[in-house]
Amino acid sequence: MSSTPNATTVAVDAMGGDFGPEVTVPAAIEFLLKPHNKDHRIILVGLEEPIQTVLRTHGAKELLDSKRLAIHGASEVVAMDESPALALKRKKDSSMRVAINLVKEGVAQAAVSAGNTGALMATARFVLKTIKGIDRPAIISTMPCLDTSQTLHMLDLGANVDSTPEMLVQFAIMGSVLTRYVDKKESPRVALLNVGAEEIKGSEKVKMASQLLNESPLNYVGYIEADEIFNGKVDVIVCDGFEGNVALKASEGTAKMIMKVLKEEFKRNALTKLAGACAAPVFRSIQSRLDPRSHNGASLIGLNGIVVKSHGGTDQVGFEYAIQEARQQASRNVIGHISQEIEKVYSI
Repeated sequence: MSSTPNATTVAVDAMGGDFGPEVTVPAAIEFLLKPHNKDHRIILVGLEEPIQTVLRTHGAKELLDSKRLAIHGASEVVAMDESPALALKRKKDSSMRVAINLVKEGVAQAAVSAGNTGALMATARFVLKTIKGIDRPAIISTMPCLDTSQTLHMLDLGANVDSTPEMLVQFAIMGSVLTRYVDKKESPRVALLNVGAEEIKGSEKVKMASQLLNESPLNYVGYIEADEIFNGKVDVIVCDGFEGNVALKASEGTAKMIMKVLKEEFKRNALTKLAGACAAPVFRSIQSRLDPRSHNGASLIGLNGIVVKSHGGTDQVGFEYAIQEARQQASRNVIGHISQEIEKVYSI
């Protein structure tokens, strides 16, 4: 392993997701072959035979010989429809559990899995525990913006459907820290998702959270409505996991619908050479902005370790983005900065 200060090791649950090693292993190889990732290392965790089979077809001998890529055996796999409680109790040698254990032991600085979300959250919380001052971890992810130069983080996207006002403040702190150190924004603008922009609107929980955020050192800018999520007006959007998951799934469904319509229109326009030539660049630009793969990788933030959840159905490109997200958080010590910020706010 490289001695470069920011060099990181990422433990990859190679068996997770709808496609397992067929996606995770090639994605890991492509990640390591990128010039800007030359100092980093990946440990593939899972059943050795299927991992080795895919490695042979992708010519990974040089990466294995240099020890930038390694295999760590695990004898069990958590199914996508398996009960999180049973997976936690019965599958202590699952690829998911072993990958997270490597983070706890300090062998890896981050873990990535495309496996069962509930099992991943339960296992990560059990093994790593939460940061002092954080009640529960949250799911945070980047969202697309109209201005591609802008970035947006949103949380919670489904981990907690009964968040208290105090938890919403904790989410805001974590989202602000992540944005500050990963996206290099000195004073991220934080907003609460609400049914209106006026102070009198919203549930009592949201109103209380807004009051607490106004008293905090964060750059809190007030409420934001769902139709403004993607306009780049703020850098961090905070919400309960129920509302966040609904907003996420609705936006994903809308993006899919738009892409389907655009593909149909592109085919029709492409019937004439001139129309096709004009439509192609526009189509590619829109496709790039809406491509969910480029936003793949939701973090289970608030734990004493970095765990990134990839979409189970993603392809190699999408999974590589999830690995990149884990690497960035590890390199920039997001966990340490969250601990410091929580201590400042709560004087713990």
